[in-house]
Amino acid sequence: MKAMILAAGKGTRVQPLTYDLPKPMIPILGKPVMAYLVEYLASYGVRDIMVNVSYLHQKIEEYFGDGNQFGVQIGYSFEGYVDDSGEVVPEPLGSAGGIKKIQEFANFFDETTIVICGDALIDLDLTSALFEHKQKGALASVITKEVPWDKVHNYGVVVADQDGRVQSFQEKPNQKDALSNFASTGIYIFEPEVIDLIPANTMFDIGSELFPLMAQKGMPFYAQQRFFNWIDIGTVTDFWSVLQSVLQGEVAQLEVPGTQIADGLWVGLNTSIDWEGTTIEGPVYIGSGCKIEAGCKIVGPTWIGHGSHICSGAEVVRSVLFEYTRILDNAHLDEVIVVKEYSVDRAGNMRKLPEAGGDNDWGDARDRLPERDAENATALSVSNL
Repeated sequence: MKAMILAAGKGTRVQPLTYDLPKPMIPILGKPVMAYLVEYLASYGVRDIMVNVSYLHQKIEEYFGDGNQFGVQIGYSFEGYVDDSGEVVPEPLGSAGGIKKIQEFANFFDETTIVICGDALIDLDLTSALFEHKQKGALASVITKEVPWDKVHNYGVVVADQDGRVQSFQEKPNQKDALSNFASTGIYIFEPEVIDLIPANTMFDIGSELFPLMAQKGMPFYAQQRFFNWIDIGTVTDFWSVLQSVLQGEVAQLEVPGTQIADGLWVGLNTSIDWEGTTIEGPVYIGSGCKIEAGCKIVGPTWIGHGSHICSGAEVVRSVLFEYTRILDNAHLDEVIVVKEYSVDRAGNMRKLPEAGGDNDWGDARDRLPERDAENATALSVSNL
């Protein structure tokens, strides 16, 4: 069995996390989402993995390399071109178009292939899914999960008969138009014949074009309804919710890193906490090289990335701070994500530092604090008198 990880999208619904990070590289417990997927595939003996890349492709390629450190082989297919000025321009071909490009190049998909979107955590029993796929003689299988009716507009919706044979496929329908609430999880099993249906050198999508085509032709195309964990990071709110669940121990296969030094508190290496007037209510993770000043209040679930600095009197409540974040004196953050110069709350409302005026709550922990520099300079001049 071979594998394809779809990783060429820009991840616009997860901005600002994806402003300088491709969506599959979004970290969960400090590790990219796609790393969990590669480890998952390796655990089932899948060793040959192709990845289509486009937006910020180099960050994926540099992290995963040839896959040797994961015990697999990874190849990449870049989607884009070099313009007249010599600049590399990403230009995704769509989920199906990217697969077709790989097949046209060297016929990689010559056996059953599992296709996975690179932005979700899963623990699907792949052996059972493959068995059902083969038993039904399917050319394509889509793994589905039941979702609330008011959420169907976020997903591709599968309509199948009692035997699981797909009758139609709706891509992100309005609730009133939806014919089902069984959503595609972005996990597919394909036989090589499926790829023959995809036109070459054309932007083509699996959900909105390939699947409706297969249903229309009446091909052996089946939906599987399975019970498994599927944690989709489709939006900023999803990311915030995932971290909340993980830190509370609700995702069995994920454990908080670092050393547990108190009930509900984990820390990385060489982290300094001044406990005078400081309260920390877990679950909280504080990364390596962080500094927590006196008088702080941190309420979990909260993740504080490495190299961060929480200044005196600051409060951080149910938030996610990416690495090297400084929370300023007496600032109050409640249910927000801070990534570099941006902050975004759980509803998706975003702020950028230059737009925040004089009420900045955060900054870069690698920057020197101007007011403290001035104090130090004054103290130095006095001591020299």
